[in-house]
Amino acid sequence: MSDIRDPILRDIRRRKTIDFMFAVAGLMSLLFALLTLLVLVVDLASTGVPRLSVEFFSNFPSRFPERAGILSAWVGSFCIMLTTALCAIPLGVAAGVYLEEYAPKNWVTQLIELNIINLAGIPSITFGLMALGIFVYKLGLGQSILTAGLTLGLLVLPIIIVTTREAIRAIPNSIREASYAVGASKWQTIRYHILPYSSGGILTGVIISLSRAIGETAPLITIGALTFVAFLPTSPVVHEFPFVSFQWLKDPFTVLPIQMFNWLSRPQAEFHVNAAATGIVLLLMTLLLNGVAIYIRYRFRKKMKW
Repeated sequence: MSDIRDPILRDIRRRKTIDFMFAVAGLMSLLFALLTLLVLVVDLASTGVPRLSVEFFSNFPSRFPERAGILSAWVGSFCIMLTTALCAIPLGVAAGVYLEEYAPKNWVTQLIELNIINLAGIPSITFGLMALGIFVYKLGLGQSILTAGLTLGLLVLPIIIVTTREAIRAIPNSIREASYAVGASKWQTIRYHILPYSSGGILTGVIISLSRAIGETAPLITIGALTFVAFLPTSPVVHEFPFVSFQWLKDPFTVLPIQMFNWLSRPQAEFHVNAAATGIVLLLMTLLLNGVAIYIRYRFRKKMKW
């Protein structure tokens, strides 16, 4: 009997040793990644935090580093993110709902789903080249905020579609069956049951996709974003009827990542400090968006438990 037990015990000890070694290797890899990130963040903060001030946010870029600010850059980033959200969110959510709830399950749908997944992994500069040919040259939209918003909207659209489908797919079929049992139509079931229960996952995917778009540089440079902008877009509010203007969509722009790139390309060390401060602002905006996504997911999961 002991002859049979010994190989089994040795095999169990060997497997436990392998599991322990794998856990240690994973922990060391995690600690190395966190330590590297911590060093980079601390170095960035120690360089850029002293430069942060009200004037830094309210001044335009300047050839004098002590006077230079990011006013046009953060306003441009805000305008482009607004345009991106208005273009991508309704279209992405609607496409995700259609593919998951209405589209027939055949080879055409499978081909569309495969292409959407592939689009989510395409390098961002490819979208910039496509936007340059379609939006700038073919449609004549020029190097404007609208062009940038549409470009980034196409960039994040596959992510929104995929996350919307995953959020809808996570809803139990019993909810659909209960809705149909009381006489609700398919659209009523989606509107009053599927979308409310899946909105936490959908909003999380939307915010994460926007946090990716806010740091993109390559597609915006490709469509002709300016590296030095000393003016703001046209005000959306005017004194004449209808008191709203969309001229700002046609204005030139710059964004925070491009402003960072511009300052880093300068030889003066003072401009590098400005770039570090801009990097802190961009990092804080990204962390804020991800924090909002985590909070939304937590609140909706808590509501689902009740």
